[in-house]
Amino acid sequence: MSYRDPEFLRLQMRSIISFYHPVCLDRELGGYINQLRDDGTVFDRWTKHLVGTCRFIYIYSLAALVWNQAEHREAAVHGLRFLQERHRQPDGGFAWELKGLEVADGTRQCYGHAFVLLAAAGATKAGLQGASSLIDEVFNLLENRFWEAEARLYVDEIDANDWNSIAPYRGQNANMHMCEAMLAAFEATGQDRFLARSHLLAKRICLDLADRADGLIWEHYRTDWTHDWDYNRDNSSDMFRPYGYLSGHFAEWAKLLLILERYRPEDWMLERARLLFDAAVDRCWDHEGGGMHYTFAPDGRILDSDRYYWVLSEVFAAAALLGLRTGEERYWTWYDEAWRYSEAHFIDHEHGGWYRILDADNNKYDDLKSPAAKTDYHPLSACYETLVALDLAANA
Repeated sequence: MSYRDPEFLRLQMRSIISFYHPVCLDRELGGYINQLRDDGTVFDRWTKHLVGTCRFIYIYSLAALVWNQAEHREAAVHGLRFLQERHRQPDGGFAWELKGLEVADGTRQCYGHAFVLLAAAGATKAGLQGASSLIDEVFNLLENRFWEAEARLYVDEIDANDWNSIAPYRGQNANMHMCEAMLAAFEATGQDRFLARSHLLAKRICLDLADRADGLIWEHYRTDWTHDWDYNRDNSSDMFRPYGYLSGHFAEWAKLLLILERYRPEDWMLERARLLFDAAVDRCWDHEGGGMHYTFAPDGRILDSDRYYWVLSEVFAAAALLGLRTGEERYWTWYDEAWRYSEAHFIDHEHGGWYRILDADNNKYDDLKSPAAKTDYHPLSACYETLVALDLAANA
């Protein structure tokens, strides 16, 4: 079956959902159990990560859109209830991590709140009751607490006990996922305020800030949004804030820019999507061993040669959208190459789901398929966005 066949993409989505469902549904405490080994057994049932909760809601909502089955809708509702009753705190913010039902880390993370908005948008698309009101609630919270009007970007981190205690760090990653969430909220509601915000975020990150770095997107910034070229210099593998340029984020932005272009087209979007995608594969594709190196330094040196599942997911989605948008076969060549590598090394053909991380020789480090927050959101949503793009092209 061709990788470009919609049925192939639906089968991949089914394989991912089947790995997690129904073992991920926590019928005792509520919410989800994210931490699964390769064979689907649980290695930690207590950690409840905000990102994991929201990603499960989102992928179950996408599954409901694709297959229209009650079990997927019920699983998404199950998570929405936990999100609103347990992660949400009395001040309206959402706690970053719970242990059981107790708050272990109450930090208000913009990245986490972006996924709350994305979950609410996905659930609204799937027609789940009450989800649209959560969109409004979260947008207002973000506007009042995280939005930095002068910078026209969101701050990253706020203390759990004091909304005025804002950490000095600024980052593009939270703003990228906020752009994604705003796009989804626009698709779910049709409200222009969400499209306008996603457009503004894309311009600020992909034009204003990137133009100070040869068109490339740096991850870390100081409080005044000047580039911080030294942040985490000795920690290129930090889960949320690694040092260096991230090829996966280049591909992810390329995908988002082409989705944004559907609704508010401007010439720079395709141009910048091309630049970012080409930079990602030119600088980080390993032509000997296959796959993508994770990070590279400003001078072009590879910093982290590990392969991450989410990077390949974003590469095939961006390649598909670029192939459909431009008609250029070279993008489809990259699409097929990303899938060939993923099928050979990342996809678990026995149990389902994707392995998280491989070394430069394509070997796993452990048997922990899904640590906190993973959920295989990246490959499943990348399959979904490719399906949407294929359908739009077929019906154009």
